[in-house]
Amino acid sequence: MEPAQPADRVPADRTPPDGQPPADVPAGPGGEPAATDPTPPPAVSAKSERSTKDMAISLLVLLVPIALLLAFYRGFLGGDSPTTVDPAPAIEQARSANVFPVSQPQGLGSGWSTVSARYQTVEGGANLRLGYVTPEGRGVQLLQSSVPADRLLPAELTSQGQPQGPTELAGRTWQLYTARGNQQALVLLEPTRTVIVIGDARDNELRELAGSLR
Repeated sequence: MEPAQPADRVPADRTPPDGQPPADVPAGPGGEPAATDPTPPPAVSAKSERSTKDMAISLLVLLVPIALLLAFYRGFLGGDSPTTVDPAPAIEQARSANVFPVSQPQGLGSGWSTVSARYQTVEGGANLRLGYVTPEGRGVQLLQSSVPADRLLPAELTSQGQPQGPTELAGRTWQLYTARGNQQALVLLEPTRTVIVIGDARDNELRELAGSLR
């Protein structure tokens, strides 16, 4: 017969010897308790991606007001129209100085706009400059000067200016010149003044301006 076991047995002591980890805690390679991170990993939030349709709608919302403002600027405020000036004061100043005979365009169409006008004395003489925007939106300058031509032409046409031959306009003989870049010029040489019509406009517009001088 086996001896009776006591009913109130005390569980075995699971306390480890000194320097050893508890039995329920995993040990590291050297016997030390394995490191544990009590902080749970952060939850990964799903990226919110806007659909192509949403992006197109947002872009349209931005572009519509800009288009409306641009249309208002052009249609009602004349945004594409050049700022015009009155050339009369500069022309009158040049005539009052009586340094050279002064001509001005006559009969140009409504598509021509005067955008600058200035008379000034310079070394060796005086200049009257009138700037225009042509009906095709090109820039042309009309220069009348008492500066000697041998000094004026290199300064205005640069070293690229080369004569291309004579042409008759309104009873006067002009000289066609090349100029800087894509510009060309018509030059009228007179005893007391030199007239230059220069710009990147087409040949017919240069001729129209030169032929209108009276």
